[in-house]
Amino acid sequence: MTSISETGHAKNVSNFDSLISSVIAFGQTYNPSKESIKLSALQNLQTVAKNSLNELYIAQANYSNAVAARDKDFEPLTKLVTRIFNSLRASDSSEQTDKTVQTIVRKLQGRRASAKISEEDKKLLEEQGIEVNQISASQMSFDSRVENFGRLISLLSTIREYNPNEEELKIETLRELQTKLIQSNKDVVLANISLSNNRMNRNTILYSKSTGLVDIAFDSKIYIKSVFGATSPQFKQVSRLYFKTRAI
Repeated sequence: MTSISETGHAKNVSNFDSLISSVIAFGQTYNPSKESIKLSALQNLQTVAKNSLNELYIAQANYSNAVAARDKDFEPLTKLVTRIFNSLRASDSSEQTDKTVQTIVRKLQGRRASAKISEEDKKLLEEQGIEVNQISASQMSFDSRVENFGRLISLLSTIREYNPNEEELKIETLRELQTKLIQSNKDVVLANISLSNNRMNRNTILYSKSTGLVDIAFDSKIYIKSVFGATSPQFKQVSRLYFKTRAI
């Protein structure tokens, strides 16, 4: 699939504006029988194309804002879970309980329970017939962090010894944060869907075969060539307007 930059899409619409300006200047001489390249049809398509770009720009801004908000919401999580774990260790909880909680804490921090084996050591072990299957350390995707934070809260709620005095470490406060993180992550997902839908709509309007802006512009230029001639100043004027195609 070929593609062009976001700037290239806007340039196609800008060149379509220039094409329409030339068509208007040609006056009554521009009088095609094909409905899709009549001046009124070109102007309608021009409006639709510009609206699709504007809607896409808004969707892009909404997505960027949602991502920035999510990053801000999740940023304190690593230090928070460290405080949670230290609070638990400072209680009368058992060593086994601490180890169980630590497993989830490590996942939230993106840390390994043991050091990663080097490729050289891995090769030596495999030569000895010892299978090495290290699980990837990082479960740091936002979905995974939300899930693991929920698991941590559920586990802490069953531990009688975990009863911190600090408000930000209390189970109720952690659950409120969990709800906030879930919504923050959901906002990004929804904004991404909207962005994708707006991008598909833009591509349909600009690049659909026969009915898209690029193909319509090509048809209009061919008609101008047929009316004024290939060497005419009128055709030379519009022939300079280049429209990039895109497979969709």
